[in-house]
Amino acid sequence: MSLTPAKSGRPAYDSRLVRRIFDRRAAKFGEVAFLPREIAGRMRERLDYIKVNPTSMLDAGCGMGDDLPLLRERFPEAPLAGVDLSYSMLTRALPHAVGDTGWRRLLPAALQRSLGARGPRLAQADFAALPFAAGAFDFIWSNLALHWHAQPDLVLPEWARVLKSGGLLMFSTLGPDTLRELRGAYAEVEAAHGLPSAAHVIDFVDMHDLGDMLVESGFEIPVMDQETLTITYRSPQSLLADVRRWGAYPHRRAVAGENGSPAAVAHARRLHAALLEALEARRRADDTIALTFEVIYGHAWKAVPRTTADGHAIVRLEDIGRRRTG
Repeated sequence: MSLTPAKSGRPAYDSRLVRRIFDRRAAKFGEVAFLPREIAGRMRERLDYIKVNPTSMLDAGCGMGDDLPLLRERFPEAPLAGVDLSYSMLTRALPHAVGDTGWRRLLPAALQRSLGARGPRLAQADFAALPFAAGAFDFIWSNLALHWHAQPDLVLPEWARVLKSGGLLMFSTLGPDTLRELRGAYAEVEAAHGLPSAAHVIDFVDMHDLGDMLVESGFEIPVMDQETLTITYRSPQSLLADVRRWGAYPHRRAVAGENGSPAAVAHARRLHAALLEALEARRRADDTIALTFEVIYGHAWKAVPRTTADGHAIVRLEDIGRRRTG
């Protein structure tokens, strides 16, 4: 296993902020990892209905590596790579990458050599600038990671680039209804204090827009669906603590920094107290405060080219057979 430095030439958006957020949150991210673990299980169930036998895999947004064992168990003979923007998260993925000598003994000797001495490769990189050759993988898995990138319209073409023709992309991400209670509470506080409306959480992309982006990026007709999950909390403080552990503040309002004036600090504290009150007002009949997550699932196959580089049509044998029998 090796950690590869982030690739240079970042896209237009500033990925450094998201990287810093996850570097800071990595130590406590395990306390809220129950959500991606639950979604990984649901993705695995969906994968059981898809006929795929990859020879090379990428976990895009592997984070602390929790999904690496799942992928290795499901496809034990396929070399696996993981990529994430946060170096601190990747260091926590190391045990999943190096603690695999047992399963490797079950593989053919030639495959063990191809995997190298330490199993899955880990690389630090931006989703939209992957350090892999074109067509390096025939299966890309991404669990609750795509929404962290501000420009999915750049990410999906890059995923298509490193995916072989006919390869499978399977992902989950969060939709616009996510954290609606928190956004509503912030809006109430801003209105009450005469503040301009500001974005405090991620701008999540709609499922239908993602489907359009997939087609535009070179994927076959995507299969998309969504479900709404609700996590309940006993206090607004515990709700906000979990949101911070998830790192969901890339657009947080800077009301007072470390060197803020006493007046600015006092103002920030008043706003925070008002936010707690707004969340408290949302307490339900069962004495809990709900937080909504709209989970989007998608999978699509990279389209097989219909023409050669010089413009000649490509006709597949299976298509000829269908025409004859039709």
